[in-house]
Amino acid sequence: MKKFTFLAMLMAFILILGACGSDNAEKAEENSGTSGEATEETTEDSKSVTIEHELGEATIEGTPEKVVVFDFGILDTLDELGVDVAGLPQASVPGYLEQYASDDYTNTGSLKEPDFEAIHALQPDVIFISGRQAQLYDQFAEIAPTVYIPIDTTNYVESFKENMNTVAEIFGKEDEMNKELEDIDSRIADIQEKTSASEEKGLIVLGTQSKVSAYGPASRFGLIHDVFGVKPADEGIESSTHGQNITFEYILDTNPDILYVIDRDAAIGEDSSVKESFENDLVQKTNAYKNDKIHYLNGEYWYLSGGGLQSMKEMISEIEGSL
Repeated sequence: MKKFTFLAMLMAFILILGACGSDNAEKAEENSGTSGEATEETTEDSKSVTIEHELGEATIEGTPEKVVVFDFGILDTLDELGVDVAGLPQASVPGYLEQYASDDYTNTGSLKEPDFEAIHALQPDVIFISGRQAQLYDQFAEIAPTVYIPIDTTNYVESFKENMNTVAEIFGKEDEMNKELEDIDSRIADIQEKTSASEEKGLIVLGTQSKVSAYGPASRFGLIHDVFGVKPADEGIESSTHGQNITFEYILDTNPDILYVIDRDAAIGEDSSVKESFENDLVQKTNAYKNDKIHYLNGEYWYLSGGGLQSMKEMISEIEGSL
């Protein structure tokens, strides 16, 4: 009887040990599963992003560390997101990005004449170009994956958001970008509320010392009408990258309530007398002049680096101020 009792107790003890071992094995298996964050991080580091654009296709492996930028809108976006840049054309850097004109960055030539030798020496992980370099795309693509994401002026906001989301995806900045775009949407909605309740009509002009061009809806600067909702003083302006050549007599005949002037000369760093020549006897007869509603927009944002995260926010601020 005693022998039977001893055997029963021994069997029970073995069963308990077996159960504990099974529990420990299950816990070990569960703990090994919690290391998924590290696995996901490793996967994130080795991610591959393919960008299809009108000039070709760029496949970017991992998160780029050496970045070359020829598109100032992308440059100001990377600056806002805290992404390091290795090289850029330093000849005409916008003033609000002047830190990139220092020796801390490699000078990669000019917007129209890239220094391919300097770019190649950098061995970049990705290159961003603008329309000014589009014809040289193949030469850039031979060096590194090259991304070309211009703004579609006929669909400005959607195009802008798509570009921003593309940049965010490349550098793993999706959360930051979502917050930025939500804020931009809110500010645009506030402007649209004001313009929808106003009957004032606006005219957009680009001025140089030699000529004046007008821009209407769906044009390079047409977001003032298409996105912000300022009613056009002339709905028949031809849609063109360089605008429609006009005279000061045209401005008087159109008689805008608000006049938006972009000074190209000042934007590219040249001496400018646009304001002095612009506010002549003819323009002084317009409603815009009489009501102190001639607004000189910052050409660095509008002319040099449109489509960037910083420039978009500054453009919104200037239109807010005009209303």
